[in-house]
Amino acid sequence: MKLAIITGADGGMGTEITRAVATAGYKIIMACYRPEKAERVKDMLVHDTGNPYIEVLGIDLASLASVAAFAERMLKRGDTVSLLMNNAGTMETGRHITEDGLERTVSVNYVAPYLLTRKLIPLMEKGSRIVNMVSCTYAIGHLDFPDFFHLGKRGGFWRIPVYSNTKLALTLFTVNLANRVKEKGIVVNAADPGIVSTDIITMHMWFDPLTDILFRPFIRTPRQGAATAVHLLLDEDAGKRTGTLNASCRPKHLSGKYTRHVQMQELWNRTEKIVEKWL
Repeated sequence: MKLAIITGADGGMGTEITRAVATAGYKIIMACYRPEKAERVKDMLVHDTGNPYIEVLGIDLASLASVAAFAERMLKRGDTVSLLMNNAGTMETGRHITEDGLERTVSVNYVAPYLLTRKLIPLMEKGSRIVNMVSCTYAIGHLDFPDFFHLGKRGGFWRIPVYSNTKLALTLFTVNLANRVKEKGIVVNAADPGIVSTDIITMHMWFDPLTDILFRPFIRTPRQGAATAVHLLLDEDAGKRTGTLNASCRPKHLSGKYTRHVQMQELWNRTEKIVEKWL
């Protein structure tokens, strides 16, 4: 039975991705921050899909030690990982620094998925798929080194620019990693879900109700938002492309500005330095 690992599998889109993968007959590990909440989602999904092979394991993406411990547990088991869905994400409302000295959004959205993926690659084989959940906001992202890792951005904290910067980093990681593992037959792609109604959209700022009114007609349900990721994980043709950004279940053109981004190698090198003690 093929194995899938899905982070944030108990969230809005995570639940829909897990539902689709469970229906397709995979054994699933739901890698979640709040295991007790995830257990309730798991019970519902086992009931709905008839797939009893769903397991919840705790992971805290704001702690590289937690990410490494989760990956070591998988390595000890030695099961081949057919699908890795880096779905979990956050948009912090203020600047919070993790135990590793990273800005929390940067850790959860980029450094932790990087470390998790790097550690699980030895368990993958030809045909294994990695899907990273990005966002259309990558296009307004900037990587100010060294501030990116520890502050999210240069200057004061603004949640949307910081979030956008992490999604640019994850997009560049997708392209870079795809080239590095191509010979092994592992495919790596990015999914842009569009604007989705999930817990990540909060109403903590004065302008949020206005934003809500303006954008509500364009906001997708979690199931609609999850569709592109599900397509990349399960569709036969989607398994034939790698290093692509996808939206609405189709590849989206990525200009050379991103596929040959001037900071792509520097981003990789700096991230490697941060995670090297865990690799």
